[in-house]
Amino acid sequence: MLFQKKKKPGSVEECQKNQDWTGLAKCYYQMGVDAMEAGDLNHAQLWLSRADTIYSADDDIYDGVGEKLMDDCSDRIGQLEEKPLLYNSVPASVEEMADSMGDAEVRVWGLLSLARLVKLGERLAVLPGCEFLSRLGWAIDTILKSFQEPPTEDEFNGLQDICDALYEWGDSTDFWGLGSEINVPGGAPFQLFDLNGMMGTHLEIDAYLHSHLNLICALSQEEEPPAPETGIITGALLPDYFVRTGADKLEEVPHIKAELERISSDYDFLHSELNWERIRERIETYKNLDILA
Repeated sequence: MLFQKKKKPGSVEECQKNQDWTGLAKCYYQMGVDAMEAGDLNHAQLWLSRADTIYSADDDIYDGVGEKLMDDCSDRIGQLEEKPLLYNSVPASVEEMADSMGDAEVRVWGLLSLARLVKLGERLAVLPGCEFLSRLGWAIDTILKSFQEPPTEDEFNGLQDICDALYEWGDSTDFWGLGSEINVPGGAPFQLFDLNGMMGTHLEIDAYLHSHLNLICALSQEEEPPAPETGIITGALLPDYFVRTGADKLEEVPHIKAELERISSDYDFLHSELNWERIRERIETYKNLDILA
């Protein structure tokens, strides 16, 4: 009996077309390994994280890729977390900055960043399984109002519904499997899977909303409120998009630089007295901002 060579995974496009999700995870993993061995650590971060998201989403895929691949992928991602990449340095810097702020200021800081995702969410909402992203603007308005008065039951449940949709969506082929994308005027198309970077923008939105709901519950029961989430503050950087579309140095990408300046500007803005009218005006400006323009 002749020895049969192990079949290599097909291309990303072939795996998507054939709905070969195990092959897709293996393909992204191999792309990540190749990038890492070539010293291209940003692409290694991009592809290995995509592989991890896919095989973590489904038990059959998890079993199909095998423990050896998953262990190596996790080890490599762990190594990348120790490297001086923007993926690591910016969240660490934000956490350090947040330590100098009060909890309310940190929560508003996150809300300002979330507002900059509204326009993108509205554009992505036309894609399969993404309709709920059109409600980000409503969620932001509801959270802003809830800083000053308790939400109604319908408002609370509406925020919970968005959390539930985000949680389910992250494990769905709508998010990571179909290759769904939107056109970007003057730039390469934006893929849904480009939200996977920085721990997952969709997961950070979910974490922020859940934290706020837990805050509301704690205050209503006169309990100690949970610590604010800081992950969403970097949620509009979208580094996966720029790495995937060819950026060599993320720190020099004009869109990244502009978003880092907005994060810093919001930090300075919130160190003055919390003025809800000025915060509302800033949020309205951000809600109309196309961060990919």
